[in-house]
Amino acid sequence: MRFGPPVQFTHDPNGSRLAYQVLGTGENDLVFLPGWPSHLGLMWENPAFADFLHGLASFSRLITLDHLGRGLSDRGPTGRPFEDRMDDVRNVLRAVGSERTAFFGCHLGGRLALLFAATHPQHTTALVTFAAHPTTLRDADFPWGSTPEQREEVLASARKGEFDPDGILAQVAPSDAGDPSTRHWWSMFMNSAASPPEAVDEITSHGPVDIRRLLGSVHAPTLVLHRTGDQFAAVEAGRYLAAHLPRARLVELPGDDHLPFAGDQESVLTATEQFLTGTTRVAETDRAVLTVMFTDIVGSTELASRLGDRRWRRLLEEHNEVVRSILTRFGGKEIDTAGDGFLITFDGPARAIRAATAVRAGLDEEDIRIRVGLHTGECELVDGKVRGIAVHVAARVMAQAQGNEILCSRTVRDLVAGSGFVFTDRGIHRLKGVPDDWQLYAVELT
Repeated sequence: MRFGPPVQFTHDPNGSRLAYQVLGTGENDLVFLPGWPSHLGLMWENPAFADFLHGLASFSRLITLDHLGRGLSDRGPTGRPFEDRMDDVRNVLRAVGSERTAFFGCHLGGRLALLFAATHPQHTTALVTFAAHPTTLRDADFPWGSTPEQREEVLASARKGEFDPDGILAQVAPSDAGDPSTRHWWSMFMNSAASPPEAVDEITSHGPVDIRRLLGSVHAPTLVLHRTGDQFAAVEAGRYLAAHLPRARLVELPGDDHLPFAGDQESVLTATEQFLTGTTRVAETDRAVLTVMFTDIVGSTELASRLGDRRWRRLLEEHNEVVRSILTRFGGKEIDTAGDGFLITFDGPARAIRAATAVRAGLDEEDIRIRVGLHTGECELVDGKVRGIAVHVAARVMAQAQGNEILCSRTVRDLVAGSGFVFTDRGIHRLKGVPDDWQLYAVELT
């Protein structure tokens, strides 16, 4: 490496190595999250990229990382949900001793930064998104996304290893696409950062993630940067973000480059520095986005009557022991236990689904059948309890579940799309005491 700081490593709870770097001595921490495959060694070989990162480090302590399966980090299992990327960030932040940080997120990195801020508001001071968008696929509410046909075309090319580096560079950095040295670096960088199977995994497990329903829960001040002529992500996506984030400021920059270091990077750095160094400290928050899980035993009244008090108490004790032992494995937090059911929260929906599946399997062995309801949304945290509409929605979702069924809201499905779960549409429902119609899905592991 000609320009970059030393690469350091930390380990996730499974023992996998995560590569990271720290540059700069500013009093405020800033995590850089690119939205494309990364490589902590090769990214510094491009002078423009190196200059941009040095620019960010001139007013911060800049933290960069290779997520598991990318660059210099260990390869890991495919189909990792988006929340696992948040875990990578948290592991690195622990390693560098950072308790509160700002984020600069590009493209999918912006989506990750927004989801992190909603889920971990106590650790987030501010956000800058660049050329970011809240969802990949197009629909009536977001007509600037990709069509399913376009996404499948990209996937087909990735499966064959037939990506055209020059063609991609012409889209994401038209200002630099004519430079032979940039083309050479780009080809080397793209081929080294991720193999074709890893590129397919990136597209299938992270591209479909849809965070639109959680934008209102991002309370950190946010600077939305987008170049007006971006050929890879339309500026309307940035306008959408700014319109739906509670504390957003939109700055549209001239130019048609999608990469922040391509073309006029000085305007990007100037806007970012002014925003981050002039931002006042965020008040401590008592709200966060959580995945709420409700469970109860199917037919409990009839079962208790048939078993009698003593055997019913013994069955409940077995039920509670199984549930609590599994929660510990998946990072669930027990909020309440009422009769034969649990109220549990998780900081990610994929963990909640896996925990629900494990709980159901464990209770099956005890001949106990349960039903589960899952929803992800903003919750109010009060004295160890959770309140808010998200809690009511999860309870009402569970009430719609059939015996031994794990039922979830569309929000849950959107946040783990592409991560190896199988969803069966259970139709549109009116949930008692909750406004609007809700599309619900039964969910299973593959």
